[in-house]
Amino acid sequence: MTAALLSDIGLLVTNDPRLGGAGEKTGELRDAALLIQDGRVAWVGASSEIPAAMLDSADVTSMRGSAVIPGFVDSHSHLVFGGDRSAEFEARMAGRPYEAGGIRSTVAATRAATDNELLARLHGFVEEMIAQGTTTIEVKSGYGLSAADEARLVRLAAMVTDEVTFLGAHVVPAEFAGRADDYLDLVVGEMLTACAPHSRWIDVFCETGAFTVEQSKRVLEAGMAAGLSPRVHASQLGPGAGVRLAVELGAASVDHCTYLDDEDVAALSGSETVATLLPGVEFSTRQPYPNARRLIDAGVTVAIACDTNPGSSFTSSMPFCIALAVREMGMTPAEAVWAATAGGAQALRRTDVGRLSPGARADLVQLKTPSYVHLAYRPGVPLISRVWKDGIPRVEHSSR
Repeated sequence: MTAALLSDIGLLVTNDPRLGGAGEKTGELRDAALLIQDGRVAWVGASSEIPAAMLDSADVTSMRGSAVIPGFVDSHSHLVFGGDRSAEFEARMAGRPYEAGGIRSTVAATRAATDNELLARLHGFVEEMIAQGTTTIEVKSGYGLSAADEARLVRLAAMVTDEVTFLGAHVVPAEFAGRADDYLDLVVGEMLTACAPHSRWIDVFCETGAFTVEQSKRVLEAGMAAGLSPRVHASQLGPGAGVRLAVELGAASVDHCTYLDDEDVAALSGSETVATLLPGVEFSTRQPYPNARRLIDAGVTVAIACDTNPGSSFTSSMPFCIALAVREMGMTPAEAVWAATAGGAQALRRTDVGRLSPGARADLVQLKTPSYVHLAYRPGVPLISRVWKDGIPRVEHSSR
């Protein structure tokens, strides 16, 4: 494969502090260049330092002074589902509060959909996300809630990503109403057996209206015994012990983190568990936004994800979530971009994505602007010019 040299990069975000200013997590280089070879980043440096041999052997493309950042890593999504909940959103905007029980309407629609219908929609969402700069995507099940339906959801998700999460413990389905423990017998038994071969992760909605801490621990430990790694939904609708459970079990990520107390923050700051914040949820539900500033100042690793789902956050736009994180959650633009790239990679325990330094996958985004600050400065404006995935151009928009 011919090497590709991207030159004249006005601002390159590498997320490798060794390549940028001292102590700078984003590892920024100005007037930079980047070599792609065999789907990986082979070299980065100043445009003035490009080796002559590289210029002779590579196809050279000028970035004309625009910014280049790593592809976004979206570590929390629910992309395999049927139906529509726009009426629920409309009612919520009129004053009805968000409740976890709305998930059951999506379960009914998902069960009624064919594999082909679900797969076509899934591919549509993936292409939508790539067009907005997202190159690594985690996909959860959770809208089947029967052994057969959950198994087909993780199987379909595995067709588009290696980052598949089994979320059979999303809520208790209607046929098990009032019998949560009986339902969990199914989740940790037949359902887990059917889903584990297609999944990397096990997740649970540890929340009022979903599952208690004790029930959540049962699910996560069963998944871990089956070879899956834990993630947790927690503290979305109110305070609880789900965050501390995630830390206790060494979960890669605890997601939402809207309502945290000092003990939660202290537990996270002393752990490797990433706090994944989902600002699209707060936008759509009118709940308070998480306090990212508090977490970052305490030394907690923070990621941003879209939580694309039909009920509480039907956005697939990481640039929009970055703008919300800066405006509403106390993050700087640099912190938000890092959280949407390297932070997401840490939430998935990946070292090959979320950065642009030698050896990383060549997943990168060219912006139409000279700085990533414009992602927050110009919210809602299409600022993605080109997207590469594994060194292959996947999307090209007009540069002006």
